[in-house]
Amino acid sequence: MEMNKNFMIIFLLILPYIRLEANQDECSRIANCSEYGPAVRFPFKLRGHHPNHCGYPGFDLSCTTGNETMVELPFSGKFIVQTIYYGSQLLSVTDPDSCMSRRLLQHLNFSNSPFNLLQESNYIKKSFFKCPSTHGHQDTPLREKISCLGVPGYEVYAVYDDYQYPQITILDLSSCSKLVTIDANTNEYRYYNDDWLLVFTWLAPVCRNCGEQGLILGSFLFIVVMVTVIKCYRNKLDNIEKEYQVKIDMFLKDYEALKPTRYLYEDIKKMTNQFKNMLGKGGYGSVYKGTIGNDIEVAVKILNDFKGKGEDFTNEVGTIGRIHHVNIVRLVGFCADGFKRALVYEFMPNESLDKYIFSKGTINLHLGWEKLQDIAIGIAKGIEYLHQGCDQRILHFDIKPHNILLDKNLKPKISDFGLAKLSSKGESVVSMTAARGTIGYIAPEVFSRNFGNVSYKSDVYSFGMLVLEMVGGRKNTDDTAANSSQVYFPEWAYNNLNQDKEFGIQVDMDEDMKIAKKLTIVALWCIQWYAADRPSMTAVVHMLEGETENLVMPSNPFASTDQPETSSAKPAKPSHAVLTIIPETDESE
Repeated sequence: MEMNKNFMIIFLLILPYIRLEANQDECSRIANCSEYGPAVRFPFKLRGHHPNHCGYPGFDLSCTTGNETMVELPFSGKFIVQTIYYGSQLLSVTDPDSCMSRRLLQHLNFSNSPFNLLQESNYIKKSFFKCPSTHGHQDTPLREKISCLGVPGYEVYAVYDDYQYPQITILDLSSCSKLVTIDANTNEYRYYNDDWLLVFTWLAPVCRNCGEQGLILGSFLFIVVMVTVIKCYRNKLDNIEKEYQVKIDMFLKDYEALKPTRYLYEDIKKMTNQFKNMLGKGGYGSVYKGTIGNDIEVAVKILNDFKGKGEDFTNEVGTIGRIHHVNIVRLVGFCADGFKRALVYEFMPNESLDKYIFSKGTINLHLGWEKLQDIAIGIAKGIEYLHQGCDQRILHFDIKPHNILLDKNLKPKISDFGLAKLSSKGESVVSMTAARGTIGYIAPEVFSRNFGNVSYKSDVYSFGMLVLEMVGGRKNTDDTAANSSQVYFPEWAYNNLNQDKEFGIQVDMDEDMKIAKKLTIVALWCIQWYAADRPSMTAVVHMLEGETENLVMPSNPFASTDQPETSSAKPAKPSHAVLTIIPETDESE
């Protein structure tokens, strides 16, 4: 498509010059308005006889209805061309109304015209007089009657008024009134059919060989344009080829960079400098800071995988190793060297989200409500990608603040896929033999199938609990709360919002309160007890990016009564305080 467009542009550029070359004989051909009219050729163009591209700018001639040759000056009007002297570059013209005197009295203006009056040294003064018709004047060599300027009762005479003509003093002009005196050139004003004839001259182009020059000029312009177009086109092709090659090279480079690399354990020790800089430690193992090459910082997780029989390792490499998204941490490489297993991630300098939302003490690490909203949207888009953006749906099953890492720009990235499961997008139910996840973020159906089937909506529930902790700046369950009603923050937040009470959250501006309410309402939708009542992550993203005023409060996710008729067969919701894990052994149910 792009190539066809380029060809079209080039064709349109050279089309006038193709026509110029093809019609060069027509440009140099002599044309006439009549058999006895002046011969018209380059640099002139006779309209209707020569193509539009012929001729020099300003040298357009035309034919009148009486087959006379006409030239039109921008500010002096039309003149009839009597003769063209190409060698001398002269043009003799008359007035179309046979009254050149009127044109002289109005003064000629040659601005924006290639022509000018022929300049010679023999100047005299000529005065125009208006005399009564009864005066009885006769024409003499010094006095000429201008018939075209006469009016009833009066005649106009042109009288030569110069020291060279002393006889002028004896003319009887006492009854006449003087109109104007002009400078006249004796050779400039000649006679043609009883009217004065003017002689124009032009300076450029020099046209002693204009016919040949027109042909040469057209050919030269055509060659110059063709050479330029061909050169530009070849440069364009070279640039396109280079651009394609750069894209291919970048793709191959990115592919190699994004594809997880398998390392030996010796490589792991080298990049971590013998495990000197520990970033954290947990039941899964330890995390160390490392460097690949001279400048690529990484986080290396050494797995204690004796419990899971390698399941966490294979889950991590099998899921995160094949996906790439701005809101999902990138797996740079891995190590499976005997019983030694390690995962190498891109390094996140701002650590995990829980550091900011659960911060205590004198150091204020609050990110601000706009940034919290951006982080929530980023996490939601990452989960949406896991659910909808891959060939197989990926269920994380451990969405929580500790597993949300922040890069140098505080962009969130989902990490820790050790509990993840793959499922077909066509499957609405995921089989599980035991609950998985972290208490406080696990959906009810993951605890027990008595509350429904496990599906991608289980991650939606975990996301909702995470967002509520972001809003509250605390764990959802806080036994140290001063007011017993605030012990379980989600329920307390729902009741306050539903009853239009003070939200109880510290904000500086009304816009911040709108963001806090939006995050809370969206989170309450996500933690609906039954999976069917929860939105998809795509809907969650739309709600987070929309306006707070457009959101509707969901039903109470904590009520054990007043269930809708469609949910009459659903078991009652147990209190959060007494909910325990119910082991599942029958996978066929």
